[in-house]
Amino acid sequence: MLMRTDPFRDFDRLTEAMLGTRARPAVMPMDAYREDGTFVVHLDLPGVSADSIDLTVEQNVLTVHAERKPPVGDGAERVVGERSYGVFSRQLFLGDTLDTDQLSADYTSGVLTLRIPIAEKAKPRKVEISGGDGRKEINA
Repeated sequence: MLMRTDPFRDFDRLTEAMLGTRARPAVMPMDAYREDGTFVVHLDLPGVSADSIDLTVEQNVLTVHAERKPPVGDGAERVVGERSYGVFSRQLFLGDTLDTDQLSADYTSGVLTLRIPIAEKAKPRKVEISGGDGRKEINA
């Protein structure tokens, strides 16, 4: 369904195991699961305006772009700065079994929810077996 490629994932896990910290922040944490013939993805985007979210699908690659702007102006003196701001992007490599033409998206309470139906050709189906009274010859 979903193919995830991150060339630095193993390095991040190794660093986290050795140092007990996260190597880099998960800017767009994600959950994904299959439910009733639909593939569902939840992406956390707190503090992001719905107008700044951009979704594109090209050749089974879903790209999510979002921008979080700082709540203060340039003249403000920042005392503590732990939150990330700027443009964030994440790509999901979708399998051929998903119907990306029917993808739907909803953004509520800082969570972007994507619903992608599983294509009819990928769903299990029953195959009728026909038989005849006579003997059939099969050429191989």
